[in-house]
Amino acid sequence: MRSIYQVAFSLCLMSALSCPLDSLAEEGNKVSAKDKLIVETVLRIENFDLETSAPAKAAVLRYLRAEPGTDRYFELIDRFKPDEIVNSLMEYSLAHATDTGGARGAGLLFAMNRGSDIADIANSTDEKRAVAAVQLIGHAGGKKTISMLLPALKNGSATNAVRSAAIKALGKRLDGQKQILSLTRDGQLSDDLKFAAANVLLASSDKEIAKEAAKYLELPATADSQPLPSLAELIQRKGDANEGLKVFQTTGTCNKCHRVHGKGKEVGPDLSEIGSKLSREAMYVSILDPSAAVSHNFETYSVLTVDGLAVTGLLISETDQAVTLRNSEGIDKIIDQDDIEIFKKQKVSLMPQDLQKLMTVEQLVNLVEYTLTLRKKGD
Repeated sequence: MRSIYQVAFSLCLMSALSCPLDSLAEEGNKVSAKDKLIVETVLRIENFDLETSAPAKAAVLRYLRAEPGTDRYFELIDRFKPDEIVNSLMEYSLAHATDTGGARGAGLLFAMNRGSDIADIANSTDEKRAVAAVQLIGHAGGKKTISMLLPALKNGSATNAVRSAAIKALGKRLDGQKQILSLTRDGQLSDDLKFAAANVLLASSDKEIAKEAAKYLELPATADSQPLPSLAELIQRKGDANEGLKVFQTTGTCNKCHRVHGKGKEVGPDLSEIGSKLSREAMYVSILDPSAAVSHNFETYSVLTVDGLAVTGLLISETDQAVTLRNSEGIDKIIDQDDIEIFKKQKVSLMPQDLQKLMTVEQLVNLVEYTLTLRKKGD
Protein backbone atom coordinates (compact mmCIF):
# COMPACT_ATOMS: atom_id res chain seq x y z
CA MET A 1 0.00 0.00 0.00
CA ARG A 2 1.31 3.45 -0.84
CA SER A 3 2.14 5.87 1.94
CA ILE A 4 0.25 9.09 2.45
CA TYR A 5 3.31 10.94 1.11
CA GLN A 6 3.29 8.99 -2.14
CA VAL A 7 -0.43 9.66 -2.58
CA ALA A 8 0.14 13.33 -1.92
CA PHE A 9 2.95 13.54 -4.48
CA SER A 10 0.84 11.64 -7.02
CA LEU A 11 -1.96 14.15 -6.54
CA CYS A 12 0.57 16.94 -6.92
CA LEU A 13 1.74 15.45 -10.21
CA MET A 14 -1.82 15.14 -11.51
CA SER A 15 -2.43 18.72 -10.50
CA ALA A 16 0.70 19.89 -12.31
CA LEU A 17 -0.19 17.95 -15.46
CA SER A 18 -3.69 19.32 -15.54
CA CYS A 19 -2.63 22.91 -14.99
CA PRO A 20 -2.92 25.00 -18.22
CA LEU A 21 0.40 26.19 -19.60
CA ASP A 22 -0.60 29.83 -19.51
CA SER A 23 -1.58 29.63 -15.83
CA LEU A 24 2.10 29.58 -14.83
CA ALA A 25 4.46 32.31 -15.96
CA GLU A 26 7.66 31.48 -17.79
CA GLU A 27 10.75 31.58 -15.62
CA GLY A 28 13.48 32.68 -18.00
CA ASN A 29 13.56 31.78 -21.66
CA LYS A 30 14.17 28.06 -21.39
CA VAL A 31 11.95 26.06 -19.09
CA SER A 32 8.35 26.83 -18.17
CA ALA A 33 7.34 26.93 -14.54
CA LYS A 34 4.94 24.09 -15.28
CA ASP A 35 7.72 21.82 -16.56
CA LYS A 36 9.82 22.70 -13.53
CA LEU A 37 6.95 21.76 -11.25
CA ILE A 38 6.45 18.44 -13.03
CA VAL A 39 10.17 17.65 -12.85
CA GLU A 40 10.36 18.40 -9.15
CA THR A 41 7.25 16.33 -8.54
CA VAL A 42 8.30 13.18 -10.44
CA LEU A 43 11.65 13.23 -8.67
CA ARG A 44 9.87 13.08 -5.34
CA ILE A 45 7.59 10.18 -6.19
CA GLU A 46 9.31 6.98 -5.17
CA ASN A 47 9.55 4.36 -7.93
CA PHE A 48 7.76 6.61 -10.40
CA ASP A 49 7.78 5.07 -13.89
CA LEU A 50 8.21 7.85 -16.44
CA GLU A 51 6.80 5.62 -19.18
CA THR A 52 3.40 5.59 -17.48
CA SER A 53 2.78 9.26 -18.18
CA ALA A 54 3.38 10.70 -21.63
CA PRO A 55 2.85 14.33 -20.47
CA ALA A 56 5.31 13.88 -17.59
CA LYS A 57 7.87 12.28 -19.90
CA ALA A 58 7.46 15.10 -22.42
CA ALA A 59 8.03 17.67 -19.66
CA VAL A 60 11.16 15.86 -18.45
CA LEU A 61 12.58 15.63 -21.98
CA ARG A 62 11.90 19.32 -22.59
CA TYR A 63 13.69 20.11 -19.35
CA LEU A 64 16.68 17.93 -20.26
CA ARG A 65 17.06 19.51 -23.68
CA ALA A 66 16.83 23.00 -22.21
CA GLU A 67 19.13 22.53 -19.20
CA PRO A 68 22.12 20.39 -20.25
CA GLY A 69 24.94 20.11 -17.76
CA THR A 70 23.03 21.16 -14.65
CA ASP A 71 22.88 19.01 -11.53
CA ARG A 72 19.18 18.40 -12.14
CA TYR A 73 19.97 17.34 -15.73
CA PHE A 74 22.28 14.58 -14.52
CA GLU A 75 19.92 13.61 -11.70
CA LEU A 76 17.00 13.14 -14.10
CA ILE A 77 19.02 11.05 -16.54
CA ASP A 78 20.42 8.94 -13.72
CA ARG A 79 16.94 8.35 -12.33
CA PHE A 80 14.96 7.67 -15.51
CA LYS A 81 17.60 6.89 -18.18
CA PRO A 82 15.38 7.91 -21.13
CA ASP A 83 16.62 6.52 -24.46
CA GLU A 84 15.46 9.69 -26.20
CA ILE A 85 18.22 11.72 -24.53
CA VAL A 86 21.14 9.42 -25.42
CA ASN A 87 22.22 11.24 -28.58
CA SER A 88 22.17 14.70 -27.02
CA LEU A 89 23.90 13.38 -23.89
CA MET A 90 26.60 11.90 -26.11
CA GLU A 91 27.13 15.19 -27.93
CA TYR A 92 27.16 17.12 -24.67
CA SER A 93 29.73 14.73 -23.19
CA LEU A 94 31.98 14.87 -26.26
CA ALA A 95 31.86 18.68 -26.26
CA HIS A 96 32.83 18.74 -22.56
CA ALA A 97 35.24 15.81 -22.50
CA THR A 98 37.81 17.74 -20.45
CA ASP A 99 35.25 19.03 -17.93
CA THR A 100 33.43 17.53 -14.97
CA GLY A 101 30.19 17.62 -16.97
CA GLY A 102 31.66 15.43 -19.69
CA ALA A 103 32.90 12.92 -17.14
CA ARG A 104 29.47 12.78 -15.49
CA GLY A 105 27.80 12.37 -18.86
CA ALA A 106 30.17 9.54 -19.80
CA GLY A 107 29.39 7.78 -16.53
CA LEU A 108 25.69 7.91 -17.35
CA LEU A 109 26.26 6.66 -20.90
CA PHE A 110 28.14 3.65 -19.54
CA ALA A 111 25.35 3.11 -17.00
CA MET A 112 22.90 3.12 -19.92
CA ASN A 113 25.02 0.46 -21.69
CA ARG A 114 26.19 2.94 -24.33
CA GLY A 115 29.91 2.53 -23.71
CA SER A 116 30.29 0.70 -27.02
CA ASP A 117 28.94 3.80 -28.79
CA ILE A 118 31.71 5.87 -27.22
CA ALA A 119 34.25 3.23 -28.26
CA ASP A 120 32.98 3.40 -31.86
CA ILE A 121 33.61 7.15 -31.91
CA ALA A 122 37.07 6.62 -30.39
CA ASN A 123 37.89 4.44 -33.40
CA SER A 124 36.43 6.83 -35.96
CA THR A 125 38.40 8.92 -38.44
CA ASP A 126 37.13 12.21 -36.99
CA GLU A 127 40.17 13.08 -34.89
CA LYS A 128 38.55 15.72 -32.70
CA ARG A 129 35.63 13.47 -31.75
CA ALA A 130 37.89 10.42 -31.43
CA VAL A 131 40.16 12.22 -28.95
CA ALA A 132 37.14 13.38 -26.94
CA ALA A 133 35.71 9.84 -26.89
CA VAL A 134 39.04 8.44 -25.68
CA GLN A 135 39.04 11.00 -22.89
CA LEU A 136 35.49 10.01 -21.90
CA ILE A 137 36.48 6.34 -21.72
CA GLY A 138 39.37 7.36 -19.49
CA HIS A 139 36.90 9.10 -17.18
CA ALA A 140 34.25 6.43 -17.00
CA GLY A 141 35.37 3.20 -18.68
CA GLY A 142 36.40 1.46 -15.47
CA LYS A 143 37.65 -2.07 -16.06
CA LYS A 144 36.60 -1.79 -19.71
CA THR A 145 39.16 0.94 -20.31
CA ILE A 146 41.92 -1.48 -21.27
CA SER A 147 39.90 -3.48 -23.78
CA MET A 148 38.47 -0.31 -25.30
CA LEU A 149 41.63 1.76 -25.62
CA LEU A 150 44.49 -0.69 -26.10
CA PRO A 151 43.45 -1.36 -29.72
CA ALA A 152 43.45 2.39 -30.42
CA LEU A 153 46.93 2.69 -28.93
CA LYS A 154 48.22 -0.16 -31.08
CA ASN A 155 46.45 1.10 -34.21
CA GLY A 156 49.15 2.42 -36.50
CA SER A 157 46.60 4.27 -38.62
CA ALA A 158 45.28 6.27 -35.65
CA THR A 159 46.66 9.80 -35.36
CA ASN A 160 49.24 10.78 -32.78
CA ALA A 161 46.64 12.91 -30.99
CA VAL A 162 44.30 9.93 -30.55
CA ARG A 163 47.04 7.55 -29.41
CA SER A 164 48.52 10.13 -27.01
CA ALA A 165 45.06 10.64 -25.54
CA ALA A 166 44.77 6.86 -25.17
CA ILE A 167 48.05 6.75 -23.23
CA LYS A 168 46.85 9.46 -20.88
CA ALA A 169 43.48 7.73 -20.38
CA LEU A 170 45.07 4.32 -19.82
CA GLY A 171 47.52 5.97 -17.45
CA LYS A 172 44.73 6.82 -15.03
CA ARG A 173 44.71 3.13 -14.03
CA LEU A 174 47.57 1.00 -12.73
CA ASP A 175 46.60 -1.85 -15.03
CA GLY A 176 46.69 0.63 -17.90
CA GLN A 177 50.14 1.83 -16.86
CA LYS A 178 51.35 -1.77 -16.85
CA GLN A 179 50.08 -2.20 -20.41
CA ILE A 180 51.91 0.94 -21.55
CA LEU A 181 55.06 -0.21 -19.77
CA SER A 182 54.83 -3.61 -21.45
CA LEU A 183 54.56 -2.02 -24.90
CA THR A 184 57.51 0.25 -24.10
CA ARG A 185 59.67 -2.59 -22.81
CA ASP A 186 58.89 -4.70 -25.88
CA GLY A 187 59.78 -1.89 -28.27
CA GLN A 188 56.20 -1.61 -29.54
CA LEU A 189 55.73 2.03 -28.58
CA SER A 190 56.62 4.44 -31.38
CA ASP A 191 59.00 7.32 -30.66
CA ASP A 192 56.30 9.93 -31.15
CA LEU A 193 54.41 8.54 -28.15
CA LYS A 194 57.32 8.33 -25.72
CA PHE A 195 56.83 11.83 -24.31
CA ALA A 196 53.22 11.02 -23.38
CA ALA A 197 54.26 7.64 -21.97
CA ALA A 198 57.08 9.16 -19.93
CA ASN A 199 54.73 11.66 -18.32
CA VAL A 200 52.39 8.87 -17.31
CA LEU A 201 54.85 6.21 -16.20
CA LEU A 202 57.60 8.26 -14.56
CA ALA A 203 54.98 9.95 -12.38
CA SER A 204 53.27 6.66 -11.44
CA SER A 205 52.22 6.22 -7.81
CA ASP A 206 53.57 2.67 -8.14
CA LYS A 207 57.31 3.07 -7.55
CA GLU A 208 58.08 -0.22 -9.31
CA ILE A 209 56.37 1.00 -12.49
CA ALA A 210 58.23 4.31 -12.35
CA LYS A 211 61.54 2.57 -11.68
CA GLU A 212 61.11 0.13 -14.56
CA ALA A 213 59.93 2.87 -16.94
CA ALA A 214 63.04 4.92 -16.19
CA LYS A 215 65.10 2.21 -17.90
CA TYR A 216 63.43 3.01 -21.21
CA LEU A 217 62.02 6.53 -21.00
CA GLU A 218 63.16 9.99 -20.01
CA LEU A 219 61.72 13.45 -20.29
CA PRO A 220 63.55 15.79 -22.69
CA ALA A 221 66.20 18.21 -21.50
CA THR A 222 65.78 21.99 -21.54
CA ALA A 223 68.12 24.75 -22.76
CA ASP A 224 70.28 24.54 -19.64
CA SER A 225 70.51 20.73 -19.97
CA GLN A 226 68.21 20.22 -17.00
CA PRO A 227 65.63 17.43 -17.29
CA LEU A 228 62.09 18.63 -17.90
CA PRO A 229 59.80 18.13 -14.88
CA SER A 230 56.70 16.00 -15.41
CA LEU A 231 53.46 17.64 -16.49
CA ALA A 232 52.03 16.98 -13.02
CA GLU A 233 54.82 19.11 -11.54
CA LEU A 234 54.79 21.79 -14.23
CA ILE A 235 51.11 22.60 -13.86
CA GLN A 236 51.63 23.36 -10.18
CA ARG A 237 54.10 26.12 -10.99
CA LYS A 238 53.15 29.75 -11.55
CA GLY A 239 55.21 32.07 -13.72
CA ASP A 240 55.64 35.73 -14.68
CA ALA A 241 53.40 36.65 -17.63
CA ASN A 242 55.46 39.73 -18.52
CA GLU A 243 58.60 37.63 -18.78
CA GLY A 244 56.57 35.06 -20.73
CA LEU A 245 55.73 37.71 -23.35
CA LYS A 246 59.45 38.26 -23.87
CA VAL A 247 59.97 34.51 -24.33
CA PHE A 248 57.06 34.42 -26.81
CA GLN A 249 58.68 37.16 -28.91
CA THR A 250 62.30 35.97 -28.67
CA THR A 251 63.67 32.70 -27.27
CA GLY A 252 60.50 30.67 -27.75
CA THR A 253 60.19 31.79 -31.41
CA CYS A 254 56.38 31.59 -31.06
CA ASN A 255 55.69 34.79 -33.02
CA LYS A 256 57.38 33.28 -36.08
CA CYS A 257 54.32 31.08 -36.59
CA HIS A 258 51.52 32.57 -34.47
CA ARG A 259 49.69 35.87 -34.30
CA VAL A 260 48.49 37.63 -31.17
CA HIS A 261 46.24 40.65 -31.70
CA GLY A 262 47.43 41.08 -35.26
CA LYS A 263 51.17 40.77 -34.57
CA GLY A 264 53.28 37.81 -35.71
CA LYS A 265 53.18 35.41 -38.66
CA GLU A 266 50.04 33.56 -39.72
CA VAL A 267 51.27 29.98 -40.01
CA GLY A 268 49.69 28.22 -37.04
CA PRO A 269 46.51 29.14 -35.15
CA ASP A 270 45.91 32.71 -33.96
CA LEU A 271 46.61 32.67 -30.22
CA SER A 272 44.83 35.88 -29.26
CA GLU A 273 42.22 33.95 -27.24
CA ILE A 274 44.08 30.71 -26.55
CA GLY A 275 43.85 31.17 -22.77
CA SER A 276 40.07 30.82 -23.00
CA LYS A 277 40.38 27.55 -24.93
CA LEU A 278 43.12 25.54 -23.21
CA SER A 279 43.76 24.58 -19.62
CA ARG A 280 47.23 24.98 -18.11
CA GLU A 281 47.96 21.29 -18.71
CA ALA A 282 46.71 21.40 -22.30
CA MET A 283 48.89 24.46 -22.91
CA TYR A 284 52.00 22.57 -21.84
CA VAL A 285 51.06 19.61 -24.05
CA SER A 286 50.52 21.86 -27.06
CA ILE A 287 54.07 23.23 -26.62
CA LEU A 288 55.94 20.11 -25.56
CA ASP A 289 54.11 17.49 -27.62
CA PRO A 290 52.46 19.43 -30.46
CA SER A 291 51.63 16.37 -32.54
CA ALA A 292 49.41 15.17 -29.70
CA ALA A 293 47.40 18.37 -29.77
CA VAL A 294 47.09 19.46 -33.40
CA SER A 295 44.37 22.05 -33.85
CA HIS A 296 41.58 21.24 -36.29
CA ASN A 297 42.31 22.73 -39.74
CA PHE A 298 46.03 23.04 -38.86
CA GLU A 299 47.17 19.53 -39.74
CA THR A 300 50.36 19.06 -41.75
CA TYR A 301 50.32 17.76 -45.32
CA SER A 302 53.14 16.67 -47.62
CA VAL A 303 53.29 16.84 -51.40
CA LEU A 304 55.78 15.06 -53.65
CA THR A 305 55.73 16.34 -57.20
CA VAL A 306 56.47 14.32 -60.33
CA ASP A 307 59.85 16.07 -60.67
CA GLY A 308 60.88 15.19 -57.09
CA LEU A 309 60.04 18.40 -55.20
CA ALA A 310 58.93 17.74 -51.59
CA VAL A 311 56.74 20.35 -49.90
CA THR A 312 55.42 20.15 -46.35
CA GLY A 313 53.03 22.62 -44.72
CA LEU A 314 49.53 23.55 -43.67
CA LEU A 315 46.78 22.96 -46.21
CA ILE A 316 45.52 26.42 -47.19
CA SER A 317 43.33 25.34 -50.10
CA GLU A 318 42.62 22.41 -52.38
CA THR A 319 40.81 22.68 -55.70
CA ASP A 320 40.58 20.57 -58.83
CA GLN A 321 43.37 22.70 -60.28
CA ALA A 322 45.87 23.13 -57.45
CA VAL A 323 46.87 22.62 -53.84
CA THR A 324 48.26 25.43 -51.69
CA LEU A 325 50.51 24.61 -48.70
CA ARG A 326 51.98 27.12 -46.23
CA ASN A 327 55.39 26.12 -44.89
CA SER A 328 56.89 26.81 -41.46
CA GLU A 329 58.26 30.15 -42.70
CA GLY A 330 54.79 31.35 -43.64
CA ILE A 331 55.41 31.03 -47.36
CA ASP A 332 52.57 29.69 -49.53
CA LYS A 333 53.44 27.20 -52.25
CA ILE A 334 50.92 26.50 -55.02
CA ILE A 335 51.28 23.10 -56.70
CA ASP A 336 49.28 22.18 -59.78
CA GLN A 337 47.26 19.00 -59.38
CA ASP A 338 48.79 17.63 -62.59
CA ASP A 339 52.25 17.92 -60.99
CA ILE A 340 51.37 16.01 -57.80
CA GLU A 341 52.53 12.42 -57.48
CA ILE A 342 51.81 11.97 -53.72
CA PHE A 343 49.56 14.08 -51.49
CA LYS A 344 49.37 12.86 -47.90
CA LYS A 345 48.23 14.07 -44.50
CA GLN A 346 50.96 13.68 -41.88
CA LYS A 347 50.65 12.49 -38.28
CA VAL A 348 53.12 15.05 -36.96
CA SER A 349 52.62 18.75 -36.42
CA LEU A 350 54.39 21.43 -38.44
CA MET A 351 55.26 22.95 -35.06
CA PRO A 352 58.78 21.93 -33.89
CA GLN A 353 58.84 18.97 -31.51
CA ASP A 354 61.70 20.15 -29.26
CA LEU A 355 60.84 23.73 -28.37
CA GLN A 356 61.77 23.05 -24.73
CA LYS A 357 65.41 22.86 -25.86
CA LEU A 358 65.24 26.58 -26.61
CA MET A 359 64.10 27.48 -23.09
CA THR A 360 64.91 26.89 -19.46
CA VAL A 361 62.18 25.46 -17.26
CA GLU A 362 61.58 28.92 -15.81
CA GLN A 363 61.18 30.43 -19.28
CA LEU A 364 58.76 27.67 -20.25
CA VAL A 365 56.66 28.27 -17.15
CA ASN A 366 56.66 32.02 -17.83
CA LEU A 367 55.62 31.40 -21.45
CA VAL A 368 52.65 29.29 -20.39
CA GLU A 369 51.68 31.91 -17.81
CA TYR A 370 51.62 34.51 -20.58
CA THR A 371 49.56 32.41 -22.98
CA LEU A 372 46.98 31.83 -20.25
CA THR A 373 46.39 35.61 -20.13
CA LEU A 374 45.34 35.63 -23.80
CA ARG A 375 41.61 35.39 -23.26
CA LYS A 376 38.34 36.47 -24.81
CA LYS A 377 37.01 39.80 -23.61
CA GLY A 378 34.85 39.22 -20.57
CA ASP A 379 36.54 35.97 -19.53
